[in-house]
Amino acid sequence: MIKEKDRKYIPTELEIKWENLEPLYQELQNRPISSVAELEQWLRDRSELEAALEEDFAWRYIRMTCDTANEELLQKFQYFATEIEPKIAPYNNELNKKLVSSEYVDQMDKDKYFVYLRSVKKSLELFREENIPIQTEIQVEQQKYQSITGAMSVHISDKEFTLEQAAAILKDTDRSKRQEAWEKITGRRLQDKKQLDELFDLLMVLRHKVALNAKFENFRDYMFQALGRFDYTPQDCYNFHEAIETEVVPILREQAEKRREALALDALKPWDMDVDITGKPALKPFQNGDDLIDKSIQCFHKISPYLGERLEIMKANGLFDVESRKGKAPGGYNYPLAETGAPFIFMNSANTFRDLTTMVHEGGHAVHTFLTADLELNDFKHCPSEVAELASMSMELISMDNWDVYFTDPEELKRAKRDQLIDVLKTLPWVAVVDQFQHWLYTNPDHTDAQRTDAWKQIYERFGAGFIDWNGLEEAEVNLWQKQLHIFEVPFYYIEYGMAQLGAIAVWKNYKENPEKGIQQYLDALKLGYTKTIKEIYETAGIQFDFSASYVKELAEFVKSEMDKL
Repeated sequence: MIKEKDRKYIPTELEIKWENLEPLYQELQNRPISSVAELEQWLRDRSELEAALEEDFAWRYIRMTCDTANEELLQKFQYFATEIEPKIAPYNNELNKKLVSSEYVDQMDKDKYFVYLRSVKKSLELFREENIPIQTEIQVEQQKYQSITGAMSVHISDKEFTLEQAAAILKDTDRSKRQEAWEKITGRRLQDKKQLDELFDLLMVLRHKVALNAKFENFRDYMFQALGRFDYTPQDCYNFHEAIETEVVPILREQAEKRREALALDALKPWDMDVDITGKPALKPFQNGDDLIDKSIQCFHKISPYLGERLEIMKANGLFDVESRKGKAPGGYNYPLAETGAPFIFMNSANTFRDLTTMVHEGGHAVHTFLTADLELNDFKHCPSEVAELASMSMELISMDNWDVYFTDPEELKRAKRDQLIDVLKTLPWVAVVDQFQHWLYTNPDHTDAQRTDAWKQIYERFGAGFIDWNGLEEAEVNLWQKQLHIFEVPFYYIEYGMAQLGAIAVWKNYKENPEKGIQQYLDALKLGYTKTIKEIYETAGIQFDFSASYVKELAEFVKSEMDKL
């Protein structure tokens, strides 16, 4: 069982209410500092307080997403978002000022604190008191996306399904059943189209206001700074989109044509993209949520005993909620528990192959959480997404050689690996579409719903439109963006998936060539947390932080060669 870490600064039984928190912030703000050692102790004390608050918020979020219909859980989450976070923000800004203005800051270990201090200085640049209530409102409003989508369900053959459960029918070999499921899912999403459009319109207005207050021309430019994107620019993103269009889309178009021929169809429709082209029934890698967890523990053990033990610890401590049910928020995540040092994995399993890959993906994040748990400062654990997603996407590929725990039939194992590699490539154009769409949204803040629809369609079709014939289904095509929760809840958090996917392919390539060295480099990189730059972390993993056309081409060709072997 996980043991509570001893607190050295804040009370052991601190109740998270503002009247209990403010004295601690005041003490940190007023404490005299007369040496480098005292400054570093001040940082550790501040870190301990922040970790406790982060974990408290984590549990409020986790419990709310596990049961979106529970009004009490929603209110507890909103209490933190509206009554605690806004009051912490000004104090954090003052504490950041105290740090950077200290006469001892320049005497601190530059190698150890460079990345952290760079982020603190950027936070100071961006802070505006007038943005606090707006950011609170954004926090509350964007959670409505989970409530709206978590309530969605459909009836098929007189049985009620969540959308995740219904999506499993898209793998059925009976085309009429697939079409019915797709039409029901799509029809249900379209019922709430107007509500979600209005929600996004509000979020757009609020986010643009935050950017203007911080003296930025638009929210895109603001977010590049807020996300700490020190290593690349918007133009680099556009170049990356172009590389994907040039090097990856043609491979996927070729694969789609093979699918059309194998299924003997005149054209591929949205309900034809998940069924196995051999005519075999959908892969069933596990029986239920418990079976998925147990098999994943076995799989991770086979890669490295350390990895398997991490998932065992999570199971023993009840840190999984994996099965889909009505009222549960959509999607999946790994939420680090900042003080405990363990993670919580949330997902919506419907007993499909995609759930296996979600589990190993989130398992990669979970391993990352454990590896960084003992870093000295809480901020050292706050990895940028380009690094966090490298942890998870690499695990999807590294784990493949041990998927025999899910598939005892060698032919099914081959199918699973082939499907995974196609999905790896399919990720890249979808990432380009979502990212480019967000660039357009926020650099055109006064757009209308009709203009937004046109922009989505143009961008989506530039990258192959999923290689589907959308004739007669245009309403569904132009509404696809609403299913991507990142657009509503974590704006601009998406290009990282593309960058990390390239990095993951390179990590897997190293692992294939030398498993022992490859896994050690991967773990060594994750242990760094965010104490080094992204480029340095990637180099520690034995790979490059590079998304040029030539690098995209090299890695896409490697994946294609591995697919051809299957």
